Amino acid sequence: MKYLFQAAVIMAVTLAGELMHIIIPLPIPAGIYGLIIMLACLKLRVIRLEHVEETGAFLLEIMPVLFIPAAVGLITAWGELQAMLVPLVVIAVVTTYIVVAATGWTAQLAMKKGKRDGK
Repeated sequence: MKYLFQAAVIMAVTLAGELMHIIIPLPIPAGIYGLIIMLACLKLRVIRLEHVEETGAFLLEIMPVLFIPAAVGLITAWGELQAMLVPLVVIAVVTTYIVVAATGWTAQLAMKKGKRDGK
């Protein structure tokens, strides 16, 4: 019963993200809205971590399985992707470096702020 409640909480936040995506005319994916809502609810303690922790951990564990349909879709579209392979690889490499640099920079800022606050 606990897992059903946790899944229902996660689904409710996901639904709220979908509704925000429909209402707000910005090119932001509904999943991002859902993540922002979940973060706000956790920070404001509207939702306690215990209310979603175990089901969230389970979803993270099975995440690789959820990518199988996307991988199969790429395999079936291989003919069209071959013509764009070099630009796609360049984009993937460049954006990976940008994400790594941004993540490192953000982590350094967070660590400096933590030291300044005495944590």
